[in-house]
Amino acid sequence: MAIRLNARAFGRGAAGVGLALALAAGTTLLTDTAAHAQTVTTGSVDFTGDPGDHISLGQPHGFSTAAQDQLTVHTSDDHSEVTVSVRGAHGGWWNLDFSGPNGTALTARTYPGAVRPVYAGPSDSGLEIGGDGRGCDTLTGSFTVTNAVFGPHGYVQAFDAGYEQHCGGVAPALRGEIHIANPPAPAELGLGVGLAVTGTAGPLDGKATVQGTVTCNKAVPVSVTGQVTQVAHKTLIRGSYSTTVNCTPGAPVAWTAQADPTGTTPFQKGDVAVVVDAGAVDPDYQVAVSDTKTVTVSLRKG
Repeated sequence: MAIRLNARAFGRGAAGVGLALALAAGTTLLTDTAAHAQTVTTGSVDFTGDPGDHISLGQPHGFSTAAQDQLTVHTSDDHSEVTVSVRGAHGGWWNLDFSGPNGTALTARTYPGAVRPVYAGPSDSGLEIGGDGRGCDTLTGSFTVTNAVFGPHGYVQAFDAGYEQHCGGVAPALRGEIHIANPPAPAELGLGVGLAVTGTAGPLDGKATVQGTVTCNKAVPVSVTGQVTQVAHKTLIRGSYSTTVNCTPGAPVAWTAQADPTGTTPFQKGDVAVVVDAGAVDPDYQVAVSDTKTVTVSLRKG
């Protein structure tokens, strides 16, 4: 029987403030590079094993949120893998990993012929239970999912499964159950940015002042950045701007910013092309969200 020490860490629109706004729908979710594990609200992990099982040592083990043990859970974006970490209130740490074949989402069914995920082929199911410094180099097993409800960005609302694992392919087995119940997944952050179709060109400092609104469905600080571009008398004039505004749900929140021309030619009365980008981090999922517009703005003398 091949045995290893398990040191693998867990984790594998709108009116607004008297402005004539040019609004366009569309919120962009930037790449989710660090979907985070969530703390389980209500859950339990229980397992025991036959005499000779290397992982359980033939003894029962039980952990639950009711007993103040800490359980955290995460699923992959395609919901094909669920990983659970257990930290006992009185000691003990365990990791559980369940994955479906061919990158398919885990659903209520039995997954036979499971192997350790690191050795799983495209058509194999994956299973791995280990902890307290003990793990299997190779294993065989199966698990049955009775309930699986997922949300966006690695959110697990419910996951219930029973499992059986044979370390190193030997007869003694580890058997157990896992039950996880969390509140329904929070809504994803919705973010919108609007840009007024009129602005001002400062007669003294040559800066272009632009303004607009941001809208959101969660209270978040929003970074508003962009660039103003103008061609006047065959001269290209450009300048960048940035500001931060605290967005609150319910009504558009106004923002104003000034673009300082990069050269010696000031912004002048007339049309300019304005790019505006609003960005924020979803506080529930820790992913970046943005909305971008490009609008022709008419500058008047300030």
